[in-house]
Amino acid sequence: MTSRRRFLAAGAASLASLSTAGWNGAFAQAAPDLGAPTLPENGVRRIPLGDAELLAINDGAARRPLTEGFVRNAALADVKSALAAGGLSQDYLEISFTAFVVITPRHRILMDTGNGEFGGPTSGRLLANLAQAGIAPESIDTVLISHFHGDHINGLRRRDGGWVFPKAQVMVPAAEWGFWMDDARMAAAPDAMKGAFQNVRRVFGPVADKLRRFEPGSELVSGVKALPAPGHTPGHTLFEVTGRERRFVYLADLSNIPALFVRQPEWSVQFDMDAELARQTRRRVLEEVAESKALVGGYHFPFPAVGAHWVASRSARSSRCRCCCGRSHRTPAGPRPASPAR
Repeated sequence: MTSRRRFLAAGAASLASLSTAGWNGAFAQAAPDLGAPTLPENGVRRIPLGDAELLAINDGAARRPLTEGFVRNAALADVKSALAAGGLSQDYLEISFTAFVVITPRHRILMDTGNGEFGGPTSGRLLANLAQAGIAPESIDTVLISHFHGDHINGLRRRDGGWVFPKAQVMVPAAEWGFWMDDARMAAAPDAMKGAFQNVRRVFGPVADKLRRFEPGSELVSGVKALPAPGHTPGHTLFEVTGRERRFVYLADLSNIPALFVRQPEWSVQFDMDAELARQTRRRVLEEVAESKALVGGYHFPFPAVGAHWVASRSARSSRCRCCCGRSHRTPAGPRPASPAR
């Protein structure tokens, strides 16, 4: 089991550049010359799963400077080369936020809640895009939280403290709760981490007795299962939806920008609290979803943030793929980013 000390030490490094307001400072547009991020005209994408429907709901995007250290274990020149190979800018990072809704005959399930009223000016679009999809917040009966970083939980509550999804059962990973809600851990944490601990308490403290905490492998509602994926945070969790015709796996923050961290799963984004464990988890999950040909979605993937992950023949020197950024590339054999759902 990953030790408390290991996560606190690694977490301090990952949080050093982040706002104590709860992670949003990392994604705020840091300089006016970066320009505004590209937001989709239609922030809703519908994908049939058979007896269920999947909706990708965009919460906006943000730009941040590309600097040494965003990828901890790669030179900036190599990162720029990978971005160029993916058809992406080498001058800045554009990071998208996309939550997912699963509609079944009995449930409306929201996976993660976005930035809410606590992000930058080009984020916090979740409620507007839910309305565009014809989904009222009151109609959501289940909210699943993958982990406790602010851009995933801040959409649960308004600045005035109001609960955004008043009729929803909120379910959170037990390991995540155990880490972030431990007062002794917060007291022992470096100053760079204390803001994240405090933000978790702001969001969940008043409703702690109403939350359901789940263990890895649990079936949360019929056809939806929690999959363990530690490393990014201690209790980081994926969600598997088994429909009659398709299987979908919500990857949450398994990978940040896929042109970097799906194509190079050994690379570590600065926000992974335990970089080595996150690498092991990423390799394991990417291999599994490729072999099973599952449909996947990633919170920080370019919108629509959903597609199919696949692996080229090991004997091939290169092959073409259509990745989730919507561009075709010739790349070495190995793991490939998701191709858009049709």
